[in-house]
Amino acid sequence: MKKTLLAVAALMAINAGTGFAAPINDLSKGQTAVGVVFHNNSPDSDTFYLEHKLSDNFTLGLQNVDWKYGGSMDDIYGQVNLSNNLRAIVGNRDFDSGSKLYLGAAVNGSLSPDWDGYASLISGSQFNEVQVGANYKIARNVDFNLNYRSYMPDEGDNINGLGFGASLKF
Repeated sequence: MKKTLLAVAALMAINAGTGFAAPINDLSKGQTAVGVVFHNNSPDSDTFYLEHKLSDNFTLGLQNVDWKYGGSMDDIYGQVNLSNNLRAIVGNRDFDSGSKLYLGAAVNGSLSPDWDGYASLISGSQFNEVQVGANYKIARNVDFNLNYRSYMPDEGDNINGLGFGASLKF
């Protein structure tokens, strides 16, 4: 049942055209995750993120996306757990030309004992973004991430591509 719900959520996420650049991590209260994600989209981009679960239901995160050929985006965001598999996302993205608030949602679930899948969506006044991916547990506190991300600015071309990275939880 969980796999079916995750697949439906992923399809809805792709159709809605909105998501989140940092992977969706399952953290325990007081736990921190730091990670990197490399995307092969054009232009290529690298993402660095830091998240900390402040309470049972709230995670605070920072993220930097560096576009290889100029520009970057810095995010500060919060994730509110609405249930075990559903999160609301509120954030602020600082583009080189100014800041914009965004709202979103994420769904995640277990695909197998070592794989957790997710789909995330965010939308702001200048962009929409979708990400669908999976985290593979390499060790108790290390995950490998594989994802597909689509970034759709209001002006300009869409940026789509596969990404991979790793997270360290402590």
